[in-house]
Amino acid sequence: MKILSFFTKLLHLLPSEFSHGLALNSLKFLHVTGLLKLLLPIQRHRSIAKKEEKEQFLEKFKNRVGFAAGLDKNGDYIDCLAALGVGFIEVGTVTPEAQNGNPKPRLFRNRSEKSLLNRLGFNNKGVDYLMNNLKNRQTKIIIGTSIGKNHNTPNEFAYRDYLLCLDKVYEFSDYVAVNISSPNTKALRELSDESYLRILLSKIKSKQETLSYSFGHKPIFIKVSPDEELDNLKSICNLIIELQLDGIICSNTTVDHLDANGKGGVSGAPLRRKATEKQLFIKDIVKNNIPIIASGGVMSVEDYQEKVDSGADLVQVYTGFIYEGPKLILDLVNL
Repeated sequence: MKILSFFTKLLHLLPSEFSHGLALNSLKFLHVTGLLKLLLPIQRHRSIAKKEEKEQFLEKFKNRVGFAAGLDKNGDYIDCLAALGVGFIEVGTVTPEAQNGNPKPRLFRNRSEKSLLNRLGFNNKGVDYLMNNLKNRQTKIIIGTSIGKNHNTPNEFAYRDYLLCLDKVYEFSDYVAVNISSPNTKALRELSDESYLRILLSKIKSKQETLSYSFGHKPIFIKVSPDEELDNLKSICNLIIELQLDGIICSNTTVDHLDANGKGGVSGAPLRRKATEKQLFIKDIVKNNIPIIASGGVMSVEDYQEKVDSGADLVQVYTGFIYEGPKLILDLVNL
């Protein structure tokens, strides 16, 4: 474990996007060669306690800890990430067609604040590439897939992109996350407005019901922004309950920052408080009726416990893993 921690710290000296790819490819190499098992201590796994209406879904997880979307956009690293002991992985966000995303540089590390600023813009290899990786994975842990729209698809036709992705990944995913809250695709967050959202979520619900006849019920989660006004967030929650969708992910990155690197979404320590406040607001509305996946600012065991104490059923990690490496994951899954 000391070797992995040392390597993690070395990566902080390299450009952010380059070090991200290097870290994941190195992890994959260690997994394929069998060296990863030798470097990791023995882990113990605890199942999540059953919880009334949500128990059938939640009892499938060996623990509450998962990787957030964005870490493995194309599903290239599912098996090696699973070997770290997490209970689930969310891959993506994926779009119908491959796209390069925004111009580089577009990922910045602020070590003093333990944060990341990204303006990646849904860079991915397209839904067909991801679908193939989902089909060929070896791990049996829960895999969620985050879906989005291509940058050049107008919002009035965004539902077509989401439905196409949903149709392709549904069979091979354990749940699907609908990403309407990334700040890095132009006008994407406008999809959370009532004028777009009811149409989008109604069509997604209808497609879910159709696909469930062939592949069984796969939960649909809606990923929300931490920057939503409370009135609109309440409307989103009520619509999710009305349409009988399955859960909420709180939250995406925030644009409420003064980072010197300019525009983009900030994750990590500065996001923690805002994400938790919005999570508490959501919990007060949805009660115990649907599960909440907490995401945003989980950098330590204490941050994780705060999310659970605030009503999270599952907790995702991304930036904390970038800064602390596998040690953070082991600390969390061994609680």
